[in-house]
Amino acid sequence: MRSTVRSLISVPAPALAPTLIFALALASLSGAVLAKDKFELVEEQIRKLAPSVKSIAVSETQMQGILQVQIEGDIVYATDDGKYLLQGRVIDMETREDLTELAKSGVRKELLAGIDVSRQIEFEPEKTTYDLTVFTDIDCGYCRKLHSQMQEYNDQGIAIHYMAFPRAGIGSPSYEKFVSVWCADDQQAALTAAKAGADPEPRQCDNPIAEQYELGIALGVTGTPAIMTSDGQLIPGYVPPATLKERLDGMSAPTAGK
Repeated sequence: MRSTVRSLISVPAPALAPTLIFALALASLSGAVLAKDKFELVEEQIRKLAPSVKSIAVSETQMQGILQVQIEGDIVYATDDGKYLLQGRVIDMETREDLTELAKSGVRKELLAGIDVSRQIEFEPEKTTYDLTVFTDIDCGYCRKLHSQMQEYNDQGIAIHYMAFPRAGIGSPSYEKFVSVWCADDQQAALTAAKAGADPEPRQCDNPIAEQYELGIALGVTGTPAIMTSDGQLIPGYVPPATLKERLDGMSAPTAGK
């Protein structure tokens, strides 16, 4: 009995190490393969529903069995077996944080980072606290109201960087007006006159109007004005200058480094 105990005790522990390491590596590899499989499965199912979609990105969420799916600029969810597609907002009930909007803000921030600022019509104060990108339509009533208060926005330290979003689409009268404004010698004056109801002198030149309209669609813009902060948060519709400043102060939008 004593020799049996001695025999068991004398088995060198390091001899088990290669087996244990192999088992752990295999488990890790299997997990990675399964994760890859479920991501690919969900993407495959999404592409069956929307074959013309260019970009699909699948990622984990905090919810067991639920994956986040970024379809171009939109966020939806799917069960990890690829069976169900879920649309709507996910709210963390403990923190009350809108996880869907947080994800969308990240997408918008990436897209906004690629904007050529030299291709915007800008109205800036002497000292800027907040830089906002505003998708606008020349013929939109609330867009005109926002523009008529430009000095008040600037007085609040808010810089407005306009992007074209003619709601009627490319080739519409609103689109052509924006092209004429862009091609004017004084873009700011031409835009201000157009938003006051004047028809701009028809002009043609190299312009970013179609590109900006398509970017707006990718960002999820459905109406104007659409106000976006530098960290991708969306403020839909018209907001009065003082109210907008208060709202920005309460958000996590970074201040401008000017």
